[in-house]
Amino acid sequence: MNKQITIEEAVAKIKDGMTIMVGGFLANGTPNKILDALSESNVKNLTVIANDAAFSNKGVGKLFVHKQVKNYIASHIGSNELIQEQMNNHEINVTLVPQGTLAERIRCGGCGLGGVLTKTGMGTIIAEGKEVVTVDGEDYLLEKPLRADVALIGATKGDTDGNLVYVGTSQNFNPLMAMAADMVIAGVDNLVNVGEIAPEQVHTPAILVDYIVKQ
Repeated sequence: MNKQITIEEAVAKIKDGMTIMVGGFLANGTPNKILDALSESNVKNLTVIANDAAFSNKGVGKLFVHKQVKNYIASHIGSNELIQEQMNNHEINVTLVPQGTLAERIRCGGCGLGGVLTKTGMGTIIAEGKEVVTVDGEDYLLEKPLRADVALIGATKGDTDGNLVYVGTSQNFNPLMAMAADMVIAGVDNLVNVGEIAPEQVHTPAILVDYIVKQ
């Protein structure tokens, strides 16, 4: 199966109202060229799950320029003034999740688990409306799994089968999101032939990746 598609074909797979995950940290490890094209499309009412909101002129943050996002789930939005303005104007629903909890919820979604029990957020607004589970006399918040229709992830290197390698902090959230979406589209900086990546170097195996875009 030929998994390589164009940026335009990748964007065409994202429809109004979808839930998408976007990997990376402050646009590092994010498939930025796919996000650039998506921000110029007419797709709207997206629910987006990401670590942060990047910047107003880069990465996932560009989706706020044309107000394409309806719901945003992230651990940090302080670097993007557009989402802050839209949140304060009640144009977007923002759910802030502690970073470790966000990672675990995505991992649960990818592994078929019913959720994770954590003390993080107990006694704070994070706990409002959530179920408390008692284990051996200790109370924990039940944090439920997160999944998406599409995951947009960024890799430093990938082969034509879809085996991916991340360098440094570009690994942030990408391996987890590759497991937690119905469709996975990977933007790769360096596309190589099958066999050029040693098996022990693979961070995300090809079986998890549906499409490859050379960025």
